[in-house]
Order: sequence, then structure tokens, then C-alpha cells
Amino acid sequence: MRKERQKVLILSLLGLVSVNAMAQQKAKRDTIKSIDEVVVTALGIKRQDRSLGYVAETIKSDEILKTQNNNWSQALEGKVAGLKIQTAGAGPLGSSIIKLRGDISMNPDQNNALIVVDGVPLNNNTTGTGFSAYGAGAKADLPIDYGNGINTINPDDIESITVLKGSTASALYGSRGAGGAIMITTKSGKSKKGKVQISLNSYSSYDTVLKWPDYQYEYGQGTLQKDTQGNFFYSYGASADGINTGSTSSAYGPKFAGQYYFQYDPDLEGQSAERKLWQPYKDNIKGFWETGTTFSNNISVEASNENTSFRSSLTYLKNEWMMPNTGFDRFNAAFSVDHKLNQKLKMGIKLNYSKTKSDNLPATGYSNQSISYFMIFQNPNVDLSWYRPIWKKGKEQVDQIHPFSSFIDNPYLIAYEMLNGVDKNFLTGNVNLNYKITKNLDVMVRSGMELNNELRTQKRPWSSANYLQGMYREQHIRLMDLNNDVLFTYRNSFGEFDFSASAGGNIRYTEYTMNDYIAEGLLKPGVYTLPNGISTISKFARPNDKQVNSAYALATLSYKNKIFLDLTARNDWSSTLPKENRSYFYPSAATSFILSDIFNLSSDLFNYWKLRASWSKVGNDTDPYQLIKYYNNSDFVGSVESPSLYPNPNLRPNMITNIEGGMDFTILKNRINYTITAYQNNSKDQIIRIPTLWETGYSTKVINAGEVRNRGLEMTLNAYAVKNKKFSWSINANWSMNRNKILSLPEEFNGEPYTMGSVGGVVYFNAFVGGSLGDMYGYGLMYSPDGQVIYNATDGLTAKPTQMKKIGNAYPKWRAGIQNEFRYKGITVSFSFDGQYKGMAYSQSHHKMTEQGKLQHTLFGRENPGGMIVGEGVVQNADGSFSPNTKPILLSAYYADYYRRANVETNTFDTSFIKLRDARIAYTFSKNVTDQLKITELTLAVFGRNLWMWTKFPLFDPEAATLNDNQITPGVEMGQLPTARTVGIQLNVKF
Repeated sequence: MRKERQKVLILSLLGLVSVNAMAQQKAKRDTIKSIDEVVVTALGIKRQDRSLGYVAETIKSDEILKTQNNNWSQALEGKVAGLKIQTAGAGPLGSSIIKLRGDISMNPDQNNALIVVDGVPLNNNTTGTGFSAYGAGAKADLPIDYGNGINTINPDDIESITVLKGSTASALYGSRGAGGAIMITTKSGKSKKGKVQISLNSYSSYDTVLKWPDYQYEYGQGTLQKDTQGNFFYSYGASADGINTGSTSSAYGPKFAGQYYFQYDPDLEGQSAERKLWQPYKDNIKGFWETGTTFSNNISVEASNENTSFRSSLTYLKNEWMMPNTGFDRFNAAFSVDHKLNQKLKMGIKLNYSKTKSDNLPATGYSNQSISYFMIFQNPNVDLSWYRPIWKKGKEQVDQIHPFSSFIDNPYLIAYEMLNGVDKNFLTGNVNLNYKITKNLDVMVRSGMELNNELRTQKRPWSSANYLQGMYREQHIRLMDLNNDVLFTYRNSFGEFDFSASAGGNIRYTEYTMNDYIAEGLLKPGVYTLPNGISTISKFARPNDKQVNSAYALATLSYKNKIFLDLTARNDWSSTLPKENRSYFYPSAATSFILSDIFNLSSDLFNYWKLRASWSKVGNDTDPYQLIKYYNNSDFVGSVESPSLYPNPNLRPNMITNIEGGMDFTILKNRINYTITAYQNNSKDQIIRIPTLWETGYSTKVINAGEVRNRGLEMTLNAYAVKNKKFSWSINANWSMNRNKILSLPEEFNGEPYTMGSVGGVVYFNAFVGGSLGDMYGYGLMYSPDGQVIYNATDGLTAKPTQMKKIGNAYPKWRAGIQNEFRYKGITVSFSFDGQYKGMAYSQSHHKMTEQGKLQHTLFGRENPGGMIVGEGVVQNADGSFSPNTKPILLSAYYADYYRRANVETNTFDTSFIKLRDARIAYTFSKNVTDQLKITELTLAVFGRNLWMWTKFPLFDPEAATLNDNQITPGVEMGQLPTARTVGIQLNVKF
């Protein structure tokens, strides 16, 4: 066997390293992941997986297209150890951030993975609307998810995705790669024998709501009011039965038992002339939501020969989301050409254009203008159809129908009149030249760009709760990100050593502007133009430019293709740092040992054993304009206002040190592949903002301080449980855990916590030395020594603490995923589960619906005499002892107090879950059929996403997060929109 394995063909893989192509075809057929697999690494350099001293996982295009996500990144969920896709659950466009191996910084903007498309970094920043998620009663607007750079990438154009997890793997990307990198390679022409190949990919999918809260429909609107006979009653407006009880948002009214009361009459737009049956309308929330649809059609043409490869692709996607009158259209065009001009010079061009257009996207958050707010406040006895006319008779565009409270906007007004439009044009591309100077030396020159031109509009009609005379807003956003780099590469062999070295530089320039125009109040209702504004505010953006110049080098040495050593170095000069600290240098080293080859351990049972280790130090800069005082544009034309940030002219770069080690094994003729990795990151000199005294004239200042340590473990298993000529069963599984610890904080806090962020004024993410990022603090209950809840003897309500306490952590203890695929002849069945253990999330919706008696658990105590309840617990006596609580209070007061908004403890829940993330059944027609149809391939499939979920989280989705302006904050549900369950059908044809 050993001699047979020595029969190898030495190939040159892009001249970088020697590759052993085994003559043993049987081993190849049994291999899940080839030990000589080529992966795309930093700067777009292709390497052997065996030569890498760090983890680089590759996801092929087939995996991304299996279940046809509108946002390709969501196809990665649960499939890569240590990777988390975080969305806000805020609508169809679904802005996403990708996190690898947890948070490394107290600054949330510096915890995301870098997205790289064809070697060019993508700016994935999100521009918000300027409003927080909690806006109830603030006379303000709400966040809207307009999408970010990730969802402009067309999944039909993706060839593969390589995940570089540690900062060592992405060190050559400098500051932007501190959180790892997602390397996307788009498709290029690869047709066989120079023929033109045409591919069609078409799918239709349908969305319904995955999970609903457990609404109660046993009791209707009211606040436990009694009539003159002492009976609970209801009356819309004062009537012969008693006072008005129809203006409350609470559902502590009479039980539905066949009674008749004076209620709202939609024909009279007021109190009914006669008493009407007291009944629930069980579809009065769910009935508002529709079946969402998505239709997508893609056509691509490609061709290639020995000198040229070409590909062009067009895609049109139309989405109508589950909320009425929301959705988007997206058009994508891609063009790729690679041409060998002569024996020494090659040229490549790639362009990707995306146009996203929507007349209306849903607002999210907790405020009058969000549909979430209406869903919380809707009462069981209110028919949804009563709202459908939208406008009162004779008062179209002037006065809406919202008969139960002027603070609760009509849901159809929200859907059809409060429109949030977007027209986004997004272009990415690069031009590269490769010139072979000598046999061993070549040079690559590449220029990449990202252009975004976006118009957003927000329309608010007359009589809306926050804009009585309406509002119209336009946001004009322009982003230009240019990357120009050059890379020289030298390769040679010296006996049993292979050596390559690359050196080059990069200039990155970013320019961003956002001009904001607001017409406050509309002279003529229903006319949404800036000249129609009663008053107009124009905010012209100050410059927001940034430039980073870089020089870098990479050296790779291998011995007998068994021992590998990588050394990298990079130096950045960032315009966001002061001159004396602008230059910062960081190196990395990685090594791998193929122990199975070194010690001749290979056999049919034990095939491959690799040991790897790496170390790196990576610098990180910051946002522009924090070094000296810059004035902001004022709402008054021609004037400016003083900034609230106290600048720091002595900022230093944040430095992150990464240590990583692991092993890879394959056994049983490569049928089982197991990988384990352990890592540690230490992030020092973090660039953060802290509060400052108001008398300084500023609210915050920016400083270098704090250290965070991140440790984790990742395991991946790929296996063929069964593999023969007719049937195969493959299993891919992963598990990961991450723990971080705050090692130091700014001296200014003197042992007090540093509040990294807060949501809704109730949940605080506080940092303590010894604590963790994601720790959630807030007010809770007070307990006696034996663990019983303490109540006040005088009013029967819970005792109120004076200090906040730690409620939990937003991040889970561990995550895991498993994928199965079965193949029999032309039939392929695949499905994937993933989930997490622990983690906590606060729910604003749970607080408010419990306070109002809308959820099933508030039925407890409803039949008590007089609607009274005694809280289970104790009261503290004057001598300090405790005795049972005996003070009865109204049910409504009990639930409003025990689950009050500030009681983070009682409204925070375990976010453990298991999801059937996706499933697919596909049939690929045999060659006999395709030959008759004169096509080369035909596949028909049905698929689903989020088909089933187990969780104890009481609201829509345990993967809760809040869109707070432009920040996605996990661990807080603040007016979350429902998650979709999707089923669809897909057709793939190749000619």
C-alpha cells in the first residue's frame, strides 16, 4: 500500500506549493473532504488546506442554494462551528451581521466579521433612521430595516464561501479583519469543452408565521370595573350599564359567557344603538398577517476555452412579505471575464450590480407606528375588520379610525399609509492583472470598488399618533469604498523545501455622506413632498472620509509537503489616529504538521492526522473625526452646533492577540473527518466612549482602556455513515462554546460598572472586571433568606430594590448544528437542525401583554372573588423576621406590578432552542431524460426553512435581537416582528 501511495503526480497549485494528486481513485471516491482541498485565504490567495495553521471552512454554492434564502448569509446558520448570523427579525430585507467566535470588544461595531467579495473587502455598515427601538410616547419615529451590504449579494452568483475564523487567518486584512473574515468567491465561466452553457434557476416560496404568543381569548377589554349591582361589566362609552370601560388597552374585563353589552359599532363609528353579543374575535391579530410570497428567476450564460472564461448572470426577485403591503423587488446583474492576453499576462474583471426597490418596509420596535405595538394593544373583543376602512367617513387622509385609543394607530393605516420606501443602487467589482515577470516571480495589481447610492423615504399621514399633521422625510445616502492593492509573489523549491513569499501594499479610501430632509407637518394631507411641509429641516452631512494605507508580507515554507510554516507582517497607517500613533505593526505565525506523513501512520483505518498552531497580533483603528473638535450641522440652516463627544488627540490602536491550536483527523478511508480547535483572544487598549461630566460641555469622551479575553472550543465532524454505488448518507455536525472575561476597565470608573449600552432604559449591558460581555443588568425581585419573594405589607405589591442586579447573559453556553443528506439514485433528501443551550433575552412585548392581561398565564386568579389575588411570598416584619404575605390586591394591579417594565428579571427568559432550520427533497432526472429534452441537467426540488422549533421562550423567536437605530442588539426583544416559516419549490435547468 505504501508504494502505491508514493505514485503521485506533483502538480503546481498556482505556483504556491506542491500538491500530491493521489493515483488512488478509490480513496477519492470515499473522501468527504480532500486533504489537498484548495481554499481561498486572505487577499484571495489560494492555498492547500493541509498547509494552513488555522481553520478555514468552505461552504459550496450548492449548500447556499438548497433553501433559497433572500439573504445568503442565513444559509450558513448552524453549519459552521463558532459562526452566528445575527438579525433583528425586522422585516423581509433582514440586515445581518456575522460574528465569529463571540465578541472581542466592548465596542459593538468591532465585533463583526469582515465580508470579502473576490478579494475586495465589503463595507457592511448599516445606516439607521436615527431612532431607538423604544419610542412609546416620545413623539418620535422608529428604526426601519433597510438592509445592509450583505443582502445585496446574489446567492445565485456565489461559487463558494470560505470562513476564516481567527484573527491569524485574516491578519493580512488588518484592522477590518480583527473579527475574522468571510471570503466570498463569485462564479466565473467553467463550461466544458469550450461550449456555451446556459443555466436557469427558478423558485417560488411561501411564508407563514412560525410561532405566536399564547394569546388568551377568554376575557375581554376592561379593568375589573363593576356596575351598581357589583357585577363586572363592559360599556363602550358611558351607557345605561355604567361608565366607559372601552378606552383601556387592558383585557381584565368580563369573561365571554354570552352576555350583551353596548359595544363599538363600525357603521356608527361609536357606541352601538343596542347591546351586542360579548364575544371574542380569535383571528383579530393573526388574521392581519398574510401568506408571504417570493418569486425568483435567474439565468446565467458561461463559456470558456484555454485562454478565456466568461460568465454573465441576471436575477429578478420579487418578495411580498407576510405583513400586508410590504416587500421588495431586487434585480441583480453579474459579469465576469478572465482572459490570458499572452503567456505572461492575465486579466480579470468582475462586476456585480444590485438594485433593491421597495414602496414599503415595516418599521420595528415599540412605538405607536409599529405593527408590533398594535399587536400588543389589540383586545380580544375587537374585530379586526372594524379598522379596515382606515379613515373616518368624510375624513379621508385627515382622521383615522382608532376607536379605542388615540395612542394606538390603525393597523391598516400603518400598512398602507405609513410607508417606508427605498431605492438602492449597489455596485461592487474589481479589475485585476497578473503578470509573470520571471519563472519564479509574478505580480498582481487589483483595483476594487464599492458604490452605494440610496434614497429612502418615510411617509407619515395626518392623525397618526406621533405626527398629528403628518411628516415626510428623505434620506440621500452615498458610499464609495475604493481598494487598490499590489502583490508581488516569489516561488521556488530548494531540494525538499518549497518556498513562497508575497509582499505588497494597499490603499483604502472610504467616503460616506448622508443628507437628511424632513418636512414636519403637511400643508395638504396625503401629499408627500418637501415643499408641502409646514416647516422643513435640512441636515447636510459633514464629510465622513477615511483612508488607510497598508504594507504587508507573507512567507510560506514547507518541508516535504509535511511541515509548513507561515509568517505574515502588516503595517497600517490610519487617518483616524493621531500622527504619532497612526502607524501600527502586527505580525502572525502559523504552522502545521502532517503527523500521519511524518510518522508514516497512514493506513486504510487511519488516514490523516494534522496538528496546527498559530499566533497573531492584529491592530484595530476607529471611526473618523474623534481626534479634534468637529461641529455638527444644526437643524437651522447656515448654523452649526457643538458636538457632544469630547475628542481625544492621543488615541492609540486597539491590539488583539490571538493564540489558536487544533488537530484534524480522518479515518476509515477518509469517511470520517474530525476537527477540534481551541483558541484565546486578548483585546487591549479598546477604543470606547464613556460618560463625562456635563459641566465639561460634553456628554461622552473617547478613550483607550479595558481588556477582554475570549476563550473557546470548536469541534466539527464530517462523516459518511453509508456509502455505496446506490445509496449514501452523509452527516456534518459542529459544536462550539465561547467564554469571555473582562480583565480590566477604565480607571475612571473606580470599580463601578461601565455601561456598554442599554435598550429601552431598562436593560443595561454593564461591564464589571471579572464579568462578561453580554451580561444583562436590571431591576428584579427581592427575596427572603429562604428564597421567597418579598411583598410590601401595606399595598401588597412586590418590594422594590434600590440596586440593579445581573439578570443573565445574552449569549448561550454553547451552540450546535447537524446536517444530514441521503442520496439514492437521482433522489436527494437533506435536512439540518441547529440550536443553542441557555442564553437570556428580555421581552418588552411579554411585559406589556402580561400587564394588560393578554397572555394565557394571566388567566391564573381570574375566578377569584372580587378579582383579587394574594402574591405568593412573604412580608418583612418590623423586627426583621418574615411572615406570609396576606394582602389581597386587584389582579390587574398584581400583573402590572410583578411584570412591570422595569422588572427585567420577570420578563427575561431562557433562549435555548432547537430548530429544523432547513429541509429539501430533490430529484435529478437521469441522463436518458435530459438527452431526450436536449438539456444537460434537470433538477426539481421542494424545500423549507424554519419548519419546526422547540423553545420555552414565550414570544415569537428565541433568537431575539433589537434594531436600535443602526445597532443590532442581541438579548432584547423590543417590538419584534414574527419569524417566517417557509416552504417552496425550485427548478434548475442547464443547457
